[in-house]
Amino acid sequence: MKLLAFSFFTVLFSINLSAQIPCENGMAGEYPCNGYDLQSFISLEEMDGIRGNDSWGWTDPDDGNEYAIMGLKNGTAFIDISDPINPVYLGKLPSHTGESIWRDIKVYQNHAFIVSEASNHGMQVFDLTRLRDVSSPPENFTEDAHYDGFGASHNIAINEETGFAYSLGDNTYAGGAHFIDISDPLNPTAAGGYSADGYTHDAHIKNYNGPDTDYIGKEIYVGSNEDRVVIVDVTDKDNPQHIADISYTNFSYTHQGWITDDFKYYILGDEADEIDFGFNTKTIILDISDLDNPSHSFDYTGPTLATDHNGYIKEDVFYLANNAAGLRVIDISEIENGTMTQLGYFDSHPLNDFAGYEGIWSTYPYFESGNIVISDREGFFLVKSSALSIINTTSESFEVVLNSKTDILNIQSSEIPIVNIKIYDLNGKKLTDQLFNSKSTVAINLNSFSNGIYILNINNLFALKVVKF
Repeated sequence: MKLLAFSFFTVLFSINLSAQIPCENGMAGEYPCNGYDLQSFISLEEMDGIRGNDSWGWTDPDDGNEYAIMGLKNGTAFIDISDPINPVYLGKLPSHTGESIWRDIKVYQNHAFIVSEASNHGMQVFDLTRLRDVSSPPENFTEDAHYDGFGASHNIAINEETGFAYSLGDNTYAGGAHFIDISDPLNPTAAGGYSADGYTHDAHIKNYNGPDTDYIGKEIYVGSNEDRVVIVDVTDKDNPQHIADISYTNFSYTHQGWITDDFKYYILGDEADEIDFGFNTKTIILDISDLDNPSHSFDYTGPTLATDHNGYIKEDVFYLANNAAGLRVIDISEIENGTMTQLGYFDSHPLNDFAGYEGIWSTYPYFESGNIVISDREGFFLVKSSALSIINTTSESFEVVLNSKTDILNIQSSEIPIVNIKIYDLNGKKLTDQLFNSKSTVAINLNSFSNGIYILNINNLFALKVVKF
């Protein structure tokens, strides 16, 4: 591909992406799929593991290498996915005490913070920069620090903007949030807690920048508390303030949720309602645009009977770990209109899509590469949108230039007629799909596109990365 590097042009870079097992005709090998390819798989046996659970990720700020972190019944596994087709299991940090099927991980300032429901486990701290120099994997790692202000804990949440961690469902503060100052990651210190609303199973904590002007700049905690959702102002750790709470019909166990980027909605999963009531996967959308008066907006119903588990939002896409139904990828760009639409899926549990606790436990969709972690109870999967995994067979036939003044993307072919142009974001969401009658030159207006990185697909054969700034 010819590159024009004049000052008013945005440069485009060619990429060569491929998948180990592409999703073709609804299957990636033995796994049902739609739009998501299997990059790689690591079994529990390879990780000397027993039953998978939570997952998170880390990107090395020095070189951009990506690492997956997966909880196991007997410890925490670290996997180098810099080459996603050939991941390297680097080793395991054993559980601080005994085994437990519940383990949870979050990352802050190049350190992993790990809790578990194993008796007297506390919080392990692991320096992730050690993963740069693992000479003989797999290693048996040791923790770099430990916090013993609680014993068993179900979950951990971290607000990276403030440097506070929140242990959830432990043996302090009636199972509510236990505050920990982790601004110095190797010296975590107790910072109080919140017990007024009882046990919290999971929570999302963010510095508020939404439509409710009363709380701009406040640190807001939205907790899933078994039978309801609670909203708490935790800005002052010595005096956290209950703001509101809300329940919903047909609740069984209020499990986990995530706040949308615009702070208007909380997308919630109840991990037992499908079992108790027999309906298809139900995701509950709460309107939290007025924090003092949250309300139920609507429910999204999935296509299977499977129970929902953890869900995370990246821009306008919701990534749902749907237990037996695998990873479900859902467009939430029309959420204000009461609409959510499934974009695709990868089913890591092909046996069935029944309600219950089988298959995927969690997912991590935040890698810039588009690689998505699936931590399944039976092993580690790495998947990627098929839109981002198209083989770029050549780049010599095309001249591609984006004029940053007009936002017009000009594509010229010297040999191969242009019949189709698709553009995707890095979540794999298709933004445009245009057909042409064997053109040699086409122009695409990107005026409505936000600044960022996009994947340009020409004729379903050639993939190019487009950077708009």
